[in-house]
Amino acid sequence: MLLLVLELAGTAVFAASGALAAVRARLDVFGVVVLGMTTALGGGVIRDVLLDVSPPTTLRDWRYLLVPAITSLAVFWYHPQVARLRRAVLLADAAGLGLFTTAGTTTALALGAPVYTACLIGMTTGIGGGALRDVLLREIPMVLRKEIYALAALAGAAVVALGDRLQLPAGPVSVVGSALVITIRVLALWRRWHAPVARGLDG
Repeated sequence: MLLLVLELAGTAVFAASGALAAVRARLDVFGVVVLGMTTALGGGVIRDVLLDVSPPTTLRDWRYLLVPAITSLAVFWYHPQVARLRRAVLLADAAGLGLFTTAGTTTALALGAPVYTACLIGMTTGIGGGALRDVLLREIPMVLRKEIYALAALAGAAVVALGDRLQLPAGPVSVVGSALVITIRVLALWRRWHAPVARGLDG
């Protein structure tokens, strides 16, 4: 039940992020819903493909489709109000990253994946939807730019995997892992932390 709640919450948050990006790109209502759902569900679908779960979980439970669809429509109709909440949207995106990463790692571990594989799958679950969103909008995916994004997800996934190895309660460990991802992401935005990029490219 906890895993379902985490995934649905993350789905709603990422759907809002994708839908808002679609509105800014001046897509129509269908495009907004498609991009919102792709952002919300893309990471989970990639996770299930990597774990050989067929059909993917998001295509077997109507709630995974309904939540991002409704969220995307809400953003389409109320996007001026949502756009004014820029900081809230960034915080929500950080929360979605944390929730999806821990949920993906937990799922991978439950299906018997090795620790290092579970960490990578958890990270991919967190960043996959956003990467697909950026590709569809013909942008360089944020995860490939200098922002601290994937590293935050990997840190949270490592916490969940470590907790599993130590046989700690899954619920509190997931909360701690999500909190770590959110904290790193928010601090990176606040302090303007960036991963290094190659120098000497201006000439």
